Amino acid sequence: MPYTHTLGGHVWQFADLVTLMARATPLRSGDVLAGVAAHTAEERMAARMALADLPLKTFLNEALVPYETDEVTRLILDTHDAAAFAEIAHLTVGDFRDWLLGDAADEVTLARVRRGITPEMAAAVSKLMRNQDLILVARKCRVITRFRNTLGLPGRMAMRLQPNHPTDDPRAIAVSMLDGLLYGAGDAVIGINPAGDGQRALTDLLRLVDGVIQRFEIPTQSCVLTHVTNQIQAIEHGAPVDLVFQSIAGTEAANRSFGIDLALLREAREAALSLKRGTLGDNVMYFETGQGSALSANAHHGVDQQTCEARAHGVARAFDPLICNTVVGFIGPEYLFDGRQIIRAGLEDHFCGKLLGLPIGCDVCYTNHAEADSDDMDTLMTLLGVAGVTFLIGVPGADDVMLNYQSTSFHDALYLREVLGLKRAPEFEAWLARMGITDAAGRVLPVASGHALLTHMAHMEHLG
Repeated sequence: MPYTHTLGGHVWQFADLVTLMARATPLRSGDVLAGVAAHTAEERMAARMALADLPLKTFLNEALVPYETDEVTRLILDTHDAAAFAEIAHLTVGDFRDWLLGDAADEVTLARVRRGITPEMAAAVSKLMRNQDLILVARKCRVITRFRNTLGLPGRMAMRLQPNHPTDDPRAIAVSMLDGLLYGAGDAVIGINPAGDGQRALTDLLRLVDGVIQRFEIPTQSCVLTHVTNQIQAIEHGAPVDLVFQSIAGTEAANRSFGIDLALLREAREAALSLKRGTLGDNVMYFETGQGSALSANAHHGVDQQTCEARAHGVARAFDPLICNTVVGFIGPEYLFDGRQIIRAGLEDHFCGKLLGLPIGCDVCYTNHAEADSDDMDTLMTLLGVAGVTFLIGVPGADDVMLNYQSTSFHDALYLREVLGLKRAPEFEAWLARMGITDAAGRVLPVASGHALLTHMAHMEHLG
């Protein structure tokens, strides 16, 4: 059905809900590339005003991607919690924004209604919000998960230690891992993006990281970020798999381009659970998402990239992950052109993830051909720290030499902890103090030449 809004005497028409959502989205290069963006600022404002008057119930009756042909749509609608939705069912999208910003929508209330919020509802309301609104609401959402430590507690922010290397050289990876641990990073996960995808390399990397974790009883978890089928095979061969990773998208066709479907993700989760490696909890999945993935696979069905991203969060939510993060600027300027677009997208993704109940983090990053720089990343990571982000990424020097993009560093985490008073996961923080890496206040201490971690790494002859 068409949607209309009269603005300044001009009647703006939007053919369907897909068009209305796309036209209401803040400007970004990916939607322009897809041909779905508003043509003028006036059209964008008219679309937002029409969207504000739309009842939330509309999203339960008009699917943006057809129910009959898309398993993500079926997942979203078939698992919708009508009882949780009842509390907000009378609201329009604009009313929903006002309700979220009000005092009544506190941590307990938001947890109570989250299963009644569809990804499309979350995406819709984000389009009506200023950046400060996205920060305020996300900060009120609390999502706590556990494997070997506890993530998502108030006043805490974790870091993924990302010791990548362009040839998967085990000694270089070990040195980067040592560097991160001595800077107090690694409580979210020690996660490696391998250069290759062979089973031997995968197993060697898993055993390398697990050996350090077990030797020093580090309350964290490991992950090698290769295709989910490789990880299932590694589990079958007895490899020490903690978290199972997969990149996911917001439509069935986009996920098919990744070589996955929902059944495969269920199989992977069951395989990981069977190992019973978690000591505190059984959140065993790690997902990554990113605006533009559905468009790059020609699988967006005319839906704007931010709404597709929220639908990917709907997929992640169904599998109770330990962590999930948006790789916000990784795909490139074709999808997020400059620092301003990257900042906005990062805040939107974080807001939608937290509202839906995801332990959402962010890879605050950009490619070298984007109109962005490290100052833009400083701004985004600071805003996310204020918004209560679950975790960020730590790469040596903020320069990922394997993936060839700019991210955030171990030092960036220290900056955020200092200015915002953010602590690490409590179990990991206690381990750092016990190892003499940090003081009682969580500040990093100078490293003595005979420190146990340094000595252990120096004597790992099998890495030579």
